[in-house]
Amino acid sequence: MELVEKALAGNRYALARLISLIEDNGTEARAALAALYPHTGQAHVVGVTGAPGTGKSTLVNELTKVLRAQGTTVGIVAVDPSSPFSGGALLGDRVRMRDLAGDQGVFIRSMATRGSLGGLARATSDVVKVLDAAGFSVVLVETVGAGQAEVDIARTAHTTVVVEAPGLGDEVQALKAGLLEIADVLVVNKADRPGAAQTARALEMVINRNAVRGGADDNVWRPPILKTIALDGSGVPEVLEVIVAHREYLRASGSWAERERARVETELRNVLQQELLDRLLARVGEEQVQAWVERITAREVDVYTAVRAVLDAAK
Repeated sequence: MELVEKALAGNRYALARLISLIEDNGTEARAALAALYPHTGQAHVVGVTGAPGTGKSTLVNELTKVLRAQGTTVGIVAVDPSSPFSGGALLGDRVRMRDLAGDQGVFIRSMATRGSLGGLARATSDVVKVLDAAGFSVVLVETVGAGQAEVDIARTAHTTVVVEAPGLGDEVQALKAGLLEIADVLVVNKADRPGAAQTARALEMVINRNAVRGGADDNVWRPPILKTIALDGSGVPEVLEVIVAHREYLRASGSWAERERARVETELRNVLQQELLDRLLARVGEEQVQAWVERITAREVDVYTAVRAVLDAAK
């Protein structure tokens, strides 16, 4: 496939077109992914997630600048609707984007929600594969930790950075969103604001409590808590050091292979479910589905009985 060959050779226009093709999820996309897959598995995928207003986009921007200073190529997949990479409304966001504009060692792709998060986790995972195959050493995936879809996206990363900030409410936002269970690195951004120390202490208490529940094990990774002021870059190099340390821990402990296998199994099951559902619905037909919807709505039949009837009819 010519488009794949050009993208693998470093043609950025071909790479952009290939990603658009992948997002559309047609027959050509499947063929492209099949051709790309043997070239994947090299990139360190880092998820950056947290509540709106924590400064994730600025942190991603600063992390990228530090990585580029080290000569590391970076792919960015921005799923956060408020991200400057995906069309943030604030002028300041657009200005921050200029830091990376024109850098051939950086490729930025926004993932449009189009009003729905359905299929977004699959599309994001596939775009990450494209950037991995294209040779980007680190792929940063920025998401808003506000729903299950974003948490699912974060789970596809090797390393997940959860970003907090003071002044967003009485509770730790990540705790409310259920993000702490997937956090490998915790960042208290906007650390120059009042309440930063309290936010860090609250996170420390949760981490300590989880450690007690899990029992003492020196070989288990304990999420470190770091403070940053991403607007001026303070603390960002230290965050990158911890991200690299986590990658080395994963490789040395064998957890890298374990996570990869778990990710592949989850993806396989998800794609199987979607493919089977699509094929079933194609056989049943939309008219039949709507007829069952009417009967269920009218309380003539419950949904489980309807599903059994649909499956029996499709045999």
